[in-house]
Amino acid sequence: MIFNLEKSSNQHISLPTEFGVELYIKREDKIHPHISGNKYRKLKYNLIEAEKLGFKTLLTFGGAYSNHITAVASVGAEFGFKTIGVIRGEELTDKIKDNPTLTFAQSCGMQFKFVSRSDYREKASKDFINSLKEEFGTFYLIPEGGTNTLAIKGCEEILTETDKNFDYVCCAVGTGGTISGLIKSSNQNQKILGFPALKGAFLTKDISKFVIKNNWELIVDYHFGGYAKINTELVTFINQFKKEHHIPLDPVYTGKMMYGIIDMITKNKFPKGSKILAIHTGGLQGIEGMNMRLKEKKLPLIK
Repeated sequence: MIFNLEKSSNQHISLPTEFGVELYIKREDKIHPHISGNKYRKLKYNLIEAEKLGFKTLLTFGGAYSNHITAVASVGAEFGFKTIGVIRGEELTDKIKDNPTLTFAQSCGMQFKFVSRSDYREKASKDFINSLKEEFGTFYLIPEGGTNTLAIKGCEEILTETDKNFDYVCCAVGTGGTISGLIKSSNQNQKILGFPALKGAFLTKDISKFVIKNNWELIVDYHFGGYAKINTELVTFINQFKKEHHIPLDPVYTGKMMYGIIDMITKNKFPKGSKILAIHTGGLQGIEGMNMRLKEKKLPLIK
C-alpha cells in the first residue's frame, strides 16, 4: 500500500511587533481534501497493519459530525477497504440526508449501525465488540477518534527536523493521540501545549499512559463550554482569522486552539523571542454541520 500523501508546510502568521514572538501554523489540513490533518497521521499505520493482517473491512465509532468517520470512510474508498461506522444516536437512522458528514461517508460506501447513547458507552466492552463481529464478520477495529499506539506512531511524524527550532508546539486535544505523538517526537527543551476541546481533567491521565516526558501542559481555559460548544465570539474570531490570514479554522478544535494562542500572546504569556508552532489538525468538514446548528439558533455563520 502506498499511503504517503503530500507533506504539510509551515505558514507564518503576522503579529504586531510589540508582542515579541513569532507564530507559525503547520498546515496539516492541506495533506488531503478528506483524509487531512491528524486523521491522516492516525490512520496511516493502522491501514498498513490492517492490510498486513489481511483485513478487508474497517470498523470504527463516531458521532454525527465526526471528522474521524469522514476520514475512515474516505480511506476505505481510496484504498479498497469496506468500512462500517457505528454511530452514536438511534434517532439519526432516517436522517442521513440531513447530515453532511453522514451523507459524505455514505457516498464513500460506509455502512452505518446506529446505536443508542447508552449502548454507545459500551463500545469498548468485549461483549459489544463480539456482538459486532457476529453481525458484520471479521474487521479491523479502529477506536473512536482513531487513538491507539499505531495512531501515536503516525502523529510522531508531524514534527520534522526543521521544527526543532520552535520553543512551543501547540495542538488541539480531543482523545489525546495527537499531542502524545508530538510529545514523543519533541525535544526536551520544547514545550508542548495542548488545548482540549472537552471539559474535564481526565485527558491528563489518558495522555500519561502513552508518554514519559514531562515537557507538556494542557491549557484548559479555551474549550468554550465543552466539546462542539461554540458562541458568537468564537465564530467572529474564526471569520476574522480567515479574512486576515487566509486560513480556515474549524469550530471544534483548531478555532479554539488559535483563539487560545492569540489570547495568550496578547496577555504576554509567552516569553519575548519565543517561536511558536501551531498544528492545524484539519477538521474543516465539520463547518457545514456546525453552520446548520448556528442557523437554527439564529447565530452568525462561519464563512
